[in-house]
Amino acid sequence: MSADAVVVGAGVMGASIALELARSGRRVVVVDKAGGIGHGSTSASSAVVRFNYSTWAGVATSWEARSHWVHWREHLGVPAGTDGLARLVPCGLALLDVDVLPRDRFLPSFDRAGVPYEEWDAAGLARRVPGLDPGRHWPPRRLSDERFWAEPEASLGAVFTPDAGYVTDPQLAAANLADAARRLGAEFRLRRTVTAIDRTGDRVRAVRLDDGSVIATPVVVNAAGPWSTRVNELAGVGGDFAVGLRPLRQEVHRVAAPPGWNGIALADVDLGVYLRGDSGGGLLVGGTEPECDPLHWVDDPDAVDHRVTGAVFEAQVTRAARRLTGLSVPNRPSGVVGVYDVADDWTPVYDRTDLPGFFVAIGTSGNQFKNAPLVGAFLRALVDHAEDGKDHDTDPVHLRGPYTGAEIDLSAFSRLRPGGAGNSGTVMG
Repeated sequence: MSADAVVVGAGVMGASIALELARSGRRVVVVDKAGGIGHGSTSASSAVVRFNYSTWAGVATSWEARSHWVHWREHLGVPAGTDGLARLVPCGLALLDVDVLPRDRFLPSFDRAGVPYEEWDAAGLARRVPGLDPGRHWPPRRLSDERFWAEPEASLGAVFTPDAGYVTDPQLAAANLADAARRLGAEFRLRRTVTAIDRTGDRVRAVRLDDGSVIATPVVVNAAGPWSTRVNELAGVGGDFAVGLRPLRQEVHRVAAPPGWNGIALADVDLGVYLRGDSGGGLLVGGTEPECDPLHWVDDPDAVDHRVTGAVFEAQVTRAARRLTGLSVPNRPSGVVGVYDVADDWTPVYDRTDLPGFFVAIGTSGNQFKNAPLVGAFLRALVDHAEDGKDHDTDPVHLRGPYTGAEIDLSAFSRLRPGGAGNSGTVMG
């Protein structure tokens, strides 16, 4: 068979890319080794929608993407009254002050993009989030460190963004995108693994699958999440990348919300955790990868143990309980395990490669779910740019957000970007 484009990966990124490529009139085939849409990293996402990035591209992308979630039905192109759609819960988010991401790193971009925000001092933070202790604990420490239990000597304020929140069901969101792509003719081939990527001369020619089938195509987009490095190796690309990528195992835990909590999400890099509401009065607690904790890099994403561990659960939830004083730490851990594709600087790679026709949407870590509706447009623009004979490396694509009007220079996500590229070097971006 043949296609105009093959997307490898049927997570929220791959489904969004498939939709936008199908909208361009292309015949699209999506391939994924899983048995369903969004069954990989997407299914373990906390789906937080926030705007606190230390670069203009990060702020502009997340602020524009937020409008796509607000207008989700319109983005999908489905009629009013359609059931079974994911939705954005605008609970607001307070980013607590922290040295590695001071306010002056992102508030100028907020002002430029038009992101509404409020600046709170410690008293305001404690007043707006009942049961919160605004003590400063930086840097985060292990529970075994006696300094973890020391009384704070200073207090923190926060920047509150009322338009932030979370998407109710990340896997459903991916399915919504896939359904929209199918309505435009995209085909999803699940339980199929890519075994080879053929080239003719200096460009992509075909994708080979484990059932022996071959899909002839001039365009391949690698959106394979933690398997993306394997797919790059099949294509023989990655040698010119200035940024490295590795799969990382992460845990997100579920606990009961403390009494009186008003639902405001918290990004607490000071203690090394983030929190957001969950269905049924629950609370999701995730980590911000503080330096005191070992990172669980994995060699084989297929060999990861998907059971939550007591030690990580205790560490993350106890940190959260230091901040929300009414939060209980259960004896039995509960939550989900995900494996994310992480770039050295926690910034994704949305780019062409040195193999013409082969594109990547990789290194999305745990902070890019929110941007998925826009990532499809990014990759469509990159593919169109290349097909017009232009070189994104020397003539970068610029995309203007249809809702916010913000101009985003996609070279910020280049595989060739210099180390750090001006970001905070943390999962916060």
